[in-house]
Amino acid sequence: MTILIINANEIITLKSEVKGPRIKEAMSELAILKGVSVLLEGDRIARIAPLADIEAECPELVEQAQVIDATGKIVMPGLVDCHTHLVHGGTREHELNMRLSGLTYMEIMNAGGGIHYTTTKTREASYEKLYEKTYAHLNDFLRYGVTTVEAKSGYGLDWQTERKQLEVAKTLHKNHHVDIVSTFMGAHAVPKEYKDNEDAFVDLVVEEMLPKVAELGLAEFNDVFCEHGVFTPEQSRRILVAGKRLGLTPKIHADEIEPYEGAELAVEVGAISAEHLLVASDKGIKAMAKAGTIAVLLPGTAFFLRAPFARGRLMVDSGVPVAVSTDFNPGSSPTISVPFIQNLACMNMGMTMEEVLCATTINAAYAINRGDEIGSLEVGKKADILLLNVPNYKQLQYFYGMNHTDTVIKAGKVVVRGGILL
Repeated sequence: MTILIINANEIITLKSEVKGPRIKEAMSELAILKGVSVLLEGDRIARIAPLADIEAECPELVEQAQVIDATGKIVMPGLVDCHTHLVHGGTREHELNMRLSGLTYMEIMNAGGGIHYTTTKTREASYEKLYEKTYAHLNDFLRYGVTTVEAKSGYGLDWQTERKQLEVAKTLHKNHHVDIVSTFMGAHAVPKEYKDNEDAFVDLVVEEMLPKVAELGLAEFNDVFCEHGVFTPEQSRRILVAGKRLGLTPKIHADEIEPYEGAELAVEVGAISAEHLLVASDKGIKAMAKAGTIAVLLPGTAFFLRAPFARGRLMVDSGVPVAVSTDFNPGSSPTISVPFIQNLACMNMGMTMEEVLCATTINAAYAINRGDEIGSLEVGKKADILLLNVPNYKQLQYFYGMNHTDTVIKAGKVVVRGGILL
């Protein structure tokens, strides 16, 4: 199929001559083009140029193309949500009043709620129920302009359920328009049956689960919740190093609730990203900047937990490559709205309108090792493209809490039009 997009007010390409995630001032360079059109051939971007040039150089393609008139709209890359807990059973709305009454995240979890509650519901859910529920969530993501999602396991905490989560994600990657990148997170919490015997559970993750994940090709990344009362830095290091030996790239839930040297550990083990970082130390931030470790910031979690927000402004200014994501999960961030997350990043983490667009496209793509394929509009890249109902990109943050998505093109195919899933 060939598609020709014409008459856009602005085309936000995020193209750069520098490879890799953007840092500092480069995060504000959106590479906006005006007076040009975009030609798609198959699942790729074929040309970005003035319409007359495209017509002269590719007359046969233009003649057969489906023309999309973007008058009054902006065009930009599909959004990339690089940190979610996509596949899970149940919901946890009953915990909201507990939190509003003053209970902390860890107090709720230690009382049998939190991750433990969702683990029970996910263990109970059939493969078919998880598939159906996750498919519906992916439809919602697509309506909000999200074309690629990272999905962590971690609500099984036993091999049978972890495998079930990962297999649901793997099948949906084939069957749904949204691309899914899988992360194994068997070390999301210590299951109740291993209370006071945490090292034995670490043994199970390292010696049994990780080898099976690698053998079956169920995940690309390996994550761990390094936190007081969950996994120590020593236990986290062992899990991440073991996964790395098996070909699984390390990620880490770091410094979310208490400072725990998670950012420093991310650098030490060569993690592609450290995620959350609400209370990351100055030392850890400097180390991440030096190493080029991507900070995946999750303002929705701070918002929902009523916790201090990560120091996004400091991280950008320090030279840390920053990505921003929803952390979609049933307990601490039950939202699929990347546009709202962008708003929070601007209003509560000190990031600019330009930086949050970079953080939810090209930098988010690099956080899941997809920066060469998605995250910017460049000839040869995958044709994941949005048309948004605003005349300029600044209105995306000005009109906050709104979904401006009109059209979603995924891999060269129109899958949302007029805000309606096709």
